[in-house]
Amino acid sequence: MRYRGSAHKYGGSLRWNRVLLAGGLSLALLALMMVLLARGQAGPATGDTPTPQLTFTAEPTPMPQPTEPPRVYVPDELPDWIEEDLLPINEWSRPGTPMEAMTGIVVHYVGNPGTTAKQNRNYFAWLAEDHTTSASSNFIIGLEGEIILCVPIGEVAYCSKDRNIDTLSIEVCHPDESGKFNQASYDSLIKLVNWLRNIYDLDTDAVIRHYDVTGKECPRYFVKHPEAWDTFLEDLKKAETE
Repeated sequence: MRYRGSAHKYGGSLRWNRVLLAGGLSLALLALMMVLLARGQAGPATGDTPTPQLTFTAEPTPMPQPTEPPRVYVPDELPDWIEEDLLPINEWSRPGTPMEAMTGIVVHYVGNPGTTAKQNRNYFAWLAEDHTTSASSNFIIGLEGEIILCVPIGEVAYCSKDRNIDTLSIEVCHPDESGKFNQASYDSLIKLVNWLRNIYDLDTDAVIRHYDVTGKECPRYFVKHPEAWDTFLEDLKKAETE
């Protein structure tokens, strides 16, 4: 009886020790979790930088492309004097609609004296977010003679009303309210128009003013001074032989 009683006593003590050990470990783990939770709520320690959550992709997200191929001839390459800075596809300034034909070139003025080609290009891009109006142009010529292509050749730009579907548009920057182009802009206009005329085999009769399409006073100087427009057309012909 004494042996069995001793065994029972020692067995009970061992079980009790195990219970105490397990309970102690549980309390220690709980305390550790509370400490870690408190640190997490307090934020990172001074000088620490949280690890940003980054999303990686194999390739950059491509710009949306027109749903239909061009219906008119499009040059494989642009000359190095034309900067391509295309607008994103959007319903307000670059719908991605193919031109139905290429029968003419329409000359415009930007109507914002002293602004640059880049500023006007960015305005067209901004319309995709602003939604106040629909406007754009295939080309913009700046005050220093720079040329930006912002709606591709072969795509409709919102510039010349009913002639958007069969003409390319060129907006030209100007230094003041008169709308007269400075020499750098004028020379680039001659160069660009003749390059396009050569590609599409167009006579000077196919080069028109915005005014000739809608009656709008655009380009202002060439509308108020029709003799200056006639001189421009003659300069196109002269430049062909040089």
